[in-house]
Amino acid sequence: MNPVRKIKLGGVELGNNLALAPMAGITNAAFRALCIEGGAGLVVSEMVSAESIRYGNRKTLKLLQILPSEHPIAVQIFGADPESMARAAALAQELGADIVDINAGCPVKKVLRSGAGAALMKEPAVLEAVVARAVKAVTVPVTVKIRCGLVPGEVISPRLARVIEGAGAAAITLHGRAASNHHSGPVDHEAMAATAAAVKIPVFGNGGVRSAEDAAGIFSTGCAGAAIGRGAVENPSIFLEIAEALASGGRVPPPDFVRRISLFIRFLELNTELYGEPGGVVRARKLVGYWLKGFPNSSAARAAFMAARGLNEAKALLLEYIRHNASRYDGHKP
Repeated sequence: MNPVRKIKLGGVELGNNLALAPMAGITNAAFRALCIEGGAGLVVSEMVSAESIRYGNRKTLKLLQILPSEHPIAVQIFGADPESMARAAALAQELGADIVDINAGCPVKKVLRSGAGAALMKEPAVLEAVVARAVKAVTVPVTVKIRCGLVPGEVISPRLARVIEGAGAAAITLHGRAASNHHSGPVDHEAMAATAAAVKIPVFGNGGVRSAEDAAGIFSTGCAGAAIGRGAVENPSIFLEIAEALASGGRVPPPDFVRRISLFIRFLELNTELYGEPGGVVRARKLVGYWLKGFPNSSAARAAFMAARGLNEAKALLLEYIRHNASRYDGHKP
């Protein structure tokens, strides 16, 4: 039976249980819109600082921009003060968030020093207060992202999941690596299974999903859903492709050269609408290497793109890249 299915998080029904995981500097409104088109049942924003929201930081408020085409969307907030987090949650709902997600798993030192992110895993009472206060501040569901532990070999996520559930959260996303490992090393499926079994609310497993087999591994733990990060950066259509592969018992197809580059051109256009020129093109530089990875002459194409500043110049470069390489690219995975 296909494990990809509709699912409810509180009062919000998702078209499927494959979600886009939040990634700083990547999951902006333009990228999220493409992932919704690519079959994601839920997209999640870059994490937004509750304290920056409190003081009206313009760059932070820009992160809260939501396009009409990207629902359902969760806005992820981080912080350690329950009142600030409650205000941030309320603003996220006011600006159109369908779900508010609390980051309690970020391992970045700057975030940890503020007592937020994965530092909340050390303080279950503070985590409980943050979640409970946010739940009271909004009418949309509140979800929480955590890690399986702080260091390798430590599995505290089942206990934390019960605390989070008790505070009123509608779902949990579990990154199956220790915080100190960031994004490297194997994913702990046993920790996922123990966490999913510890609570009644849905648990989404996260970490290392780049194929239908990877997603199936997460579903085999009892997790109700899978959250996909870097696999989506390389291919925003991975959600639809995984769903189709799991339904048919097949594999995610190899990347389609022309379609992938054409999607990146669409991303550029959306990004430029958000940030203007040259901002939209400059901000896309962080992603171009992912999208060209493994394709013909990708290093030269990436270098040329990095020098482009205007939308028309960048589009012309990519269209020329397609013209020169499409006939030689045979569609097999590089």
